[in-house]
Amino acid sequence: NIASVTNALDRFSVKYIVTRDPQTILSADKVIFPGQGRAGSAMADLRAKGLDTVIKQIKTPFLGICLGMQLLLPFSEEDSTECLGIIPGKVRRFPGGVKIPQIGWNTVTQTKKDFLFNGVPETAYAYFVNSYFVDTEEKYTIGASQYGPTRYASIIKKDNFYGTQFHPEKSASIGLQILKNFCQPIIIP
Repeated sequence: NIASVTNALDRFSVKYIVTRDPQTILSADKVIFPGQGRAGSAMADLRAKGLDTVIKQIKTPFLGICLGMQLLLPFSEEDSTECLGIIPGKVRRFPGGVKIPQIGWNTVTQTKKDFLFNGVPETAYAYFVNSYFVDTEEKYTIGASQYGPTRYASIIKKDNFYGTQFHPEKSASIGLQILKNFCQPIIIP
């Protein structure tokens, strides 16, 4: 996922550093966290490197992608994992009756206005690969999707923390616009 994100950033000439260094992360203008793998092993790796506490200290805009979004919540049913607890809610497994994982294109509908959506249609297609979904309060949901009977938060926001369940770097022009919007200078209220 890191290579996909950096390739997308290269397309619109964003300067970036790929790092695990706490000081570099805390001094960055923006942070993108393209998590991959399973919740349990990802959180174990963050804890081993002390990055779980670093992420909680970030005051600049932060974007978690896919698992990077899910880890922002307190708990994931995947591996019964205690996560970062930055955004309230729970990560749940999709119920039976749907193909797991969800792989492919699905719609994302904006539920609140946000700079992240500048130049993006109110309902757009994005590329997903997930077996688990974020169940959080509506006030933290700025975009929603439906998979089988489950409506879930596919874009979340709390303070300076954002998350997309889909992969913007793999979501054609719409996803690239969202990444570009995130990378532009912004003021968070």
